Formats: sequence, structure tokens, C-alpha cells
Amino acid sequence: MKLLFFDLETTGIKYWRNGIHQISGEVVIDGETKESFNFKVQPHPKCDIEEDALKVCNVTREQIMAYPPMREVYAQLINMLGKYVDKYDRKDKFFLVGYNNASFDNYFLKAFFVQNDDQFFYSWFWVNSIDIMVLATHHLMEERCLMPDFKLETVARKLGIEPDVDRLHDAAYDIELTKMVYHKLGKW
Repeated sequence: MKLLFFDLETTGIKYWRNGIHQISGEVVIDGETKESFNFKVQPHPKCDIEEDALKVCNVTREQIMAYPPMREVYAQLINMLGKYVDKYDRKDKFFLVGYNNASFDNYFLKAFFVQNDDQFFYSWFWVNSIDIMVLATHHLMEERCLMPDFKLETVARKLGIEPDVDRLHDAAYDIELTKMVYHKLGKW
């Protein structure tokens, strides 16, 4: 089983208007981490950059505009994926795994491929993904009414994991925390 745990940090919440400035994750095959990555990326030149979104991640416009160009990071990402998946084999793909990825990160990642003139996103990834937030929902169903929200930090705490609040909203750390939640849910 090929899993791509991933998280993104973005310049806003609208995948059709905002862009990615960080892509982090781990390639996990049959339960073993094969490779980790943490790409800082200059957002698409035409994307909107919202200051509130940057504040959440504790970065500035100047910082993200100094990151490596989008096409360079895209090439690095594709080269890494190509080590583990044959995009021409319809039976060889990654499951995308993340926290709230089904309704957020997956759309941004697909848009990133399109922005790099790649219409073959689903040559790399299965259409269905694994969303840890959805898995946690079932696990915490009876306790949900007692929780103030269902953010990754809150769910982690509810499961007995103490997050490092100074590292939250860094995609690389959020992947680490997501994997801890996945383990606590007994899924691995």
C-alpha cells in the first residue's frame, strides 16, 4: 500500500484564487517511511496572497516570494513521486493522506499540478483519499459535543497527544501530528 501523507500551507482558503507556499509530507509504503520532504514554494504569480493566511503560518510576503519558483518545486515533487509510482500503470498510485485533505488540501494540490501545465494528477493518486479528520470523527463521535472544534490540535489533545503549539501550521510538523493521530486511531 502506497500512502502519501501530506500537508500544505497556503496564501488563503480558495484553491482557485490562492496558492501554495509550503508542501510537506512523507512517502510511506507498506508501513515504512521511504522519504520525507518539505518544500517551500513561491506561490503562483497570479495568486492572491492574504495577510491573515500568512500570519497563521508565521511567514511574510517577502519570505514566501523568496522561496524557490513553483516550477522548480513541481519538478522536484514529480521526480520524487516517480521513484515510487509508475504514472503510466493504472494500478500503481498513492493514496493521499492528510487531516481535512479531502475538502481542502487535495484541491490545492490538484490546482498546483494544473498551474504547472500537468493535467494528469490522477495518474499519481487515487481519486479517493484517506482523511484523518473523517476517521477521527467516527472515533470521537460521542465526545464531539464536548469539543470546542475539530481542528487537528484539538483532536490530538483529545486522543492524549500533546501538540507543540509553537510548531502548528508548519506543514512538516502538521504531518508529524497527523501521523500520530492516525496511529492513535489504530489505523497503522
